[in-house]
Amino acid sequence: MGTTYLGMELRSPLVASAGPLSQTVDGVKELADTGLGAVVLYSLFEEQVLAQAERDTLLEELNDESFPEATSYFPAIADPEVVNPAAAYLSLVERAASAIDIPLIASLNASGTGSWVDFAQQLADAGAAALECNIYFVPGDLALTGADVEERHLEIVAAVTQAVDIPVAVKLSPFFSSPGNFALRLVEAGADGLVLFNRFLQPAVDVEQLAVVPGVTLSSPADARVPRTWIASLRHRTTASLAATSGVETPEDVVAYLLAGADVVMTTSSLVRHGAGYARRLLEGLDEWMARKQFRSVSDFRGLLAVPPEADAGGLARSGYVAALEKAKATYGSLRA
Repeated sequence: MGTTYLGMELRSPLVASAGPLSQTVDGVKELADTGLGAVVLYSLFEEQVLAQAERDTLLEELNDESFPEATSYFPAIADPEVVNPAAAYLSLVERAASAIDIPLIASLNASGTGSWVDFAQQLADAGAAALECNIYFVPGDLALTGADVEERHLEIVAAVTQAVDIPVAVKLSPFFSSPGNFALRLVEAGADGLVLFNRFLQPAVDVEQLAVVPGVTLSSPADARVPRTWIASLRHRTTASLAATSGVETPEDVVAYLLAGADVVMTTSSLVRHGAGYARRLLEGLDEWMARKQFRSVSDFRGLLAVPPEADAGGLARSGYVAALEKAKATYGSLRA
């Protein structure tokens, strides 16, 4: 049931994606003990890295002004109660990587380039087998063009991949005018793999309090349709690794992603709902399906439902759209779109 992802040989195609279950060594060990192929740590944000760098710079400047006769010198901002997120993350990477026998993938959440990029190599030095660059950039500036947004993504990917000597996967959103083409451009910029897709956290509205309410919702199987569609389109058009994420709840969801062409299937929501041990049920279900269909390995059926390399992808998508409308008409009556 093994697979290859980012050049790494994994024992299974199921991977724990970044989330609340991978915030401690014990949590990572519990995930690894279920048979998962790899574990992605929770994301460290570029803002956390930059804030710590600024704090370290200020400490250095204060120390520059000290003198040898100062036998006891404690900078006022060196508060022992202040947690250093970057240092804590590095420590977790080091301890967790040595505690498990599967690859540990670090995750950096970024929206731009900057000095934080240098921190990526520190993660590799600490024991991360690979890096997932989670690009979360919502262009609130309405004057920003689509080309500007894409260029920022490409700059981030180029900077990170040049800074590290481990594989880099890019987690991106589907909200581009041409997601497939842009995915290929990210690979050209240096990405070793693509994680499809990130989910923007869209707030709710409290109509009684007249307030915007932030929150996080777990994914549902319906969320798998968009990433599955683009994975199927990309499978035969790139040699980069493809990771599926969002919408995994049952073994059938795992199978569907693999049939579309995913190298690995990532999940967090199902494990949060049912516990880390639920990964065993997903893997058992995958194994049962393979036995029933007489597939001996994942590679035997991966990409069977991907868009054929010689197919007109645009025409195929259009025909699927028309077929869906015809089916809807037959099921629900007249439907106009």
